[in-house]
Amino acid sequence: MKDQSPPNFQLSNCQGRKRALLIGINYIGTDNALNGCINDVHNIQEFLITLYNFKPEDMVILTDDQTDSKFLPTKQNILSAMQWLVNDAQANDSYFFHFSGHGGRVKDTNGDEDDGYDETIYPMDHDNYEGESGQIVDDEMHDIMVRPLPAGARLTCIFDSCHSGTAIDLPYVYSTSGNVKEDSIFKDAGSSLLTAGLAYASGNRSGALSSLMGFGKSLISRKSVDERIKKFKSSEADVIMFSGCKDTQTSADAMENGKSTGAMSYAFTTVLRQNRNLTYLQLLNAVRDILKEKYSQRPQMSSSHPIDVNLMFII
Repeated sequence: MKDQSPPNFQLSNCQGRKRALLIGINYIGTDNALNGCINDVHNIQEFLITLYNFKPEDMVILTDDQTDSKFLPTKQNILSAMQWLVNDAQANDSYFFHFSGHGGRVKDTNGDEDDGYDETIYPMDHDNYEGESGQIVDDEMHDIMVRPLPAGARLTCIFDSCHSGTAIDLPYVYSTSGNVKEDSIFKDAGSSLLTAGLAYASGNRSGALSSLMGFGKSLISRKSVDERIKKFKSSEADVIMFSGCKDTQTSADAMENGKSTGAMSYAFTTVLRQNRNLTYLQLLNAVRDILKEKYSQRPQMSSSHPIDVNLMFII
């Protein structure tokens, strides 16, 4: 681990270009039909336009009720749209990705998952592929949407799907107390890397080094070092994800104000419509409080870099 520099990330001010990719799949006419996913997309679209100055012409909407085949949420269209979303990304841009639909899990093949499973999303045409190959795996989403981003570009992701806790493999997973969770990718490293990352970002290189040296000593005797290095999926960019539930939970297809909706999409937009001036920690807790009233699922917040959870949330 000693060769691995602390995450030298840069936050986005979100004042640059804005783009959004919104995907809602009701799986119309199938045995696994959902009711609220297309409604979620329209809700998020209106939310981004009215509150955060996104423009309709800078959005791609994929839903399975569309007549134009280019805008159906097939596997190929989703992958192409993900590439469009982050194409030519620059510092201070703000990109928004939203998925509402079925999520799943497949056996991890490259050893980068603590629980032995990769998280997936189901395109509308997943049945047309052999075995599980019709699903889109978290590794692939990370490679397309996170890896190409430069320092200072923001990607905000909302997953309203089952098993979505770490759906784009971001290494820092936060609890509602504002701490890196013990079951996040840096289980053994959490606080040391957080301290090192924040020290490094604020210019305190020697503080970062001493944190990392302390962390290194505590890891020397652990067999899991190699796994930890493999999972080092940090980024210089500013990537934040909110998901409807932990990797082991399912998301609720809910009814709110007489309309079918994804519980996470509803909670996230409701909280910010009431008050946009929230810190990351306040937002996560407010979303959790709304969900807790009716549902067993717990929202997750994860990121590509250590977060100062007391900073204001922006898009």
